[in-house]
Amino acid sequence: MRQLKYHEKKLLKKVDFLRWKSDDNVRELQVMRRYHIQDRDDYKKYNKITGMITKLTNMLKQLDPKDTTRIELTDRLLEKLHNMAVLPTKKSLVQCDKLAAASFCRRRLAVVMVRLKMAETLREAVTFIEQGHVRVGPETITEPAYHVTRSMEDFVTWVDTSKVKRKVLKYNDKLDDYDLLM
Repeated sequence: MRQLKYHEKKLLKKVDFLRWKSDDNVRELQVMRRYHIQDRDDYKKYNKITGMITKLTNMLKQLDPKDTTRIELTDRLLEKLHNMAVLPTKKSLVQCDKLAAASFCRRRLAVVMVRLKMAETLREAVTFIEQGHVRVGPETITEPAYHVTRSMEDFVTWVDTSKVKRKVLKYNDKLDDYDLLM
């Protein structure tokens, strides 16, 4: 094994290998805890996307307000973000400046399930998703980070063979005898 040089020894004294990824990120930890994000990389991706949108917004603001290219790109950006349900309205670029990573976190499948009253807590919603009890449209989703757009929100339901669905139907006295055979 080779000898460490002086500057390498100095660097090793300064770096805490147990906490090096988690230094100075109080806001990150708050958001991750609030939205029950299990993978730190998910939050980092949301932050990166938000930064890119902010950068694009600043570039668009530098163009002349009457420029047809700016108007077209602005409309497309606002339309896309509105359809993704990240922005509440398609009013102006000012909304894009205020965009935060939490806007993307609020559209995760687990968060949408809690808002639709399909689960009481985020932890419970994540468990249901990971166990394969939830589908969006015809597809069964097992990833809690799945992004639910405005148009897909109405199609978040239980899988037909789910015991949770059966329990909900039984509680509401809507369980069909045919469903009992399944």
